[in-house]
Amino acid sequence: MNIRQDSQSANSPNPASDLALWGGLECTVNRVRDNYFSQMDRNGHAERLQDIERFASLGIQAIRYPVLWERTAPDGVDKADWSWSDERLPALRALGVNPIVGLVHHGSGPRHTSLVDEQFPELLAEYAGAVAARYPWVEYYTPVNEICTTARFSGLNGVWYPHGDSEATFIRALLTQCKATVLSMRAIRAVNPDAKLVQTDDLSKTYGTPEMEEISGFFNERRWLAWDLLCGMVDDEHKLWNYLRESGATEDELRWFCDNPCPPDVMGVNYYVTSERWLDHRPERYPESRRHVYRGVQHADIEAPRALATPTPGIAPLLVETWERYGLPIAITEAHIDANREDQLRWLVEIWNAALKARQQGADVRAVTVWALLGSFDWNCLVTECRGYYEPGPFDVRGAVLGNAPRPTAVATLMRELASKRPLSNPVLQGEGWWRRPGRFLCKPVATRTAVADLAVRSQFKSTHVQPILISGASGTLGSAFKRICEKRNLACHVLTRQEMDITDPASVEAAIVRFKPWAIINAGGYVRVDEAEGDEERCMRENTLGPTVLALACIRHALRFMTFSTDLVFDGAKDTPYLESDPVNPLGAYGRSKLEAEQRVLEADPQALVIRTSSFFGPWDQHNFVTQALNTLDIGQPFQAAGDVMVSPTYVPDLVNVSLDLLIDRERGIWHLANADAVSWAELARRACAAAGVSSERLEEVSAESFGYTAQRPAYSALGSERAMLLPPLDDALKRYVLAVQEQANEAGSEQPGEAAHYAS
Repeated sequence: MNIRQDSQSANSPNPASDLALWGGLECTVNRVRDNYFSQMDRNGHAERLQDIERFASLGIQAIRYPVLWERTAPDGVDKADWSWSDERLPALRALGVNPIVGLVHHGSGPRHTSLVDEQFPELLAEYAGAVAARYPWVEYYTPVNEICTTARFSGLNGVWYPHGDSEATFIRALLTQCKATVLSMRAIRAVNPDAKLVQTDDLSKTYGTPEMEEISGFFNERRWLAWDLLCGMVDDEHKLWNYLRESGATEDELRWFCDNPCPPDVMGVNYYVTSERWLDHRPERYPESRRHVYRGVQHADIEAPRALATPTPGIAPLLVETWERYGLPIAITEAHIDANREDQLRWLVEIWNAALKARQQGADVRAVTVWALLGSFDWNCLVTECRGYYEPGPFDVRGAVLGNAPRPTAVATLMRELASKRPLSNPVLQGEGWWRRPGRFLCKPVATRTAVADLAVRSQFKSTHVQPILISGASGTLGSAFKRICEKRNLACHVLTRQEMDITDPASVEAAIVRFKPWAIINAGGYVRVDEAEGDEERCMRENTLGPTVLALACIRHALRFMTFSTDLVFDGAKDTPYLESDPVNPLGAYGRSKLEAEQRVLEADPQALVIRTSSFFGPWDQHNFVTQALNTLDIGQPFQAAGDVMVSPTYVPDLVNVSLDLLIDRERGIWHLANADAVSWAELARRACAAAGVSSERLEEVSAESFGYTAQRPAYSALGSERAMLLPPLDDALKRYVLAVQEQANEAGSEQPGEAAHYAS
């Protein structure tokens, strides 16, 4: 079925002799009933021209860039507003970044049309011609992004407008978009005969049990449909001809594509960790969320990495398969994963290496596109609601609401290294991504026959020495949480006791560095008894001030990253709004003074150090935090007292650890405030925890802080805000996840015994 063997005759935005780095901007404007969801409004790019220079700084040669129909000409081409694209397209061109212009991105057009409107193709073609006339120098276009995927979501799964739920609507949306693409390219080429089509879609692959062979085989044919139609390959000998006809496609409209072929100049394949699927005829073995019915057949449909004992080889064989089917130049036009930072890096490197491998096997792979340069919002619910869920990309825009520029992450650094062919510098690349680790499963692992292929994939991740993170404070809440989460994230670490590394002893620290050869040190220990510190200030200062200073000096000497933790108690409570990083400090007690002096001495010793101020821990893994104690006490019907006149920012420990690790990997520095967003009294925190856990708060007694008789003076208000970015989720979201985590622990333990954190959740 190869339609073009001589791929070198097809130009692309970069020479075929060299694998290029491209970028992509998540720009979806999808419609759900009468509501439009615009990613560019949420990521801020709609108002930030300066992003163009940020994109260019990454070393990309081309960018998938929107000139979207819904935004530019919602009321018709004659009323189009070109001002936005008039600024941005020339700016990209001036900086040497070639735009691949997208016209519809998971959209359905303006309100007066839809994906099943028979006028949609002509209407989009009219707009496409106007774009080409406005920018005759633009050479690369994607009139409609992910035709087959959008048709499924809009016509078969009912997720997006027009919310179809039948094969007939799916096929109608598919044919409409394909015809719109052909007519759009015709209109564009009437202006610029050299214009090129970069046609994108999800490069999916479905595996399954023998009993699911008919459906998995059908899915594996269906994934090609949009490309096949554009290439003029769908005739009465096509494997899905009868399916298309039975689903409402007429013979004339199918043959129209044979008579009007518009093969892509570049096959744009999008690949995610969800792109490869496993189908099983035994749905009872899988989580409820992965159980489905298709054509009357009950089955499980799950991401392959979550089910298969041996991971698939990944995208490389799929690239070769695409090349063998079409013989057209290929670009990976979306490479992104929603994961912690190290796995985002590992995913990109794995995709890059797979592209190189496919090229070695003869496939003409031209580029890898890092998707979502500004991250993306709410794709965990397919952008059907505004829930506030955000996935960072090479830039993190969460500080933009505070007026800050998008913050470059470690992915941006990796892109620059790939683009300039420098050695990859981030030590976390030495580990395997979660999709290849033993703890990835959502079911009992299924044995498959891909072990030999997997060995070849796994061998590329072998390393004679994996540099670890050294973490002080093995016996503390924070140190044990770092150990747990680093293991889950496959970040090599050693959590050290005082005997293994006394942070107040320079010789002990030096010996630990020489022994373990780390890339970073995290100080998660120290003196934590706030009241006792008033009578034990010398020891408090030694452990909380001298220790971090010794570590900072050692880190700058050995060129290691350093992160340490401070507290909200560096403030005096004179404010009645959340404290920002730059607010004046004035601790009221010995503990706060020890932490403040540590901040100052650490940053003087090592300006690259990262200092995290945080507050009021709670988490599922210890019995001594306020939330766990309140719930356990109230759940058994006993009274519990909490201060109603002290305002704090509670911090969910797993969130704190995960975000801190991301910032460390990003090579952030200076002071950051990390807490779960809300300013509440201790009593209000107890009430919200009760609401989340389903525990009665009737016996909660709201009292004054003075009644507890604390030795150390505490600020009446020490809630933490941030002028850099609020990176942790809201408190209520954290409390819900805390409850689920405790329930999961109880289920794993097999019992819920009195006194355990789990008993309130029964």
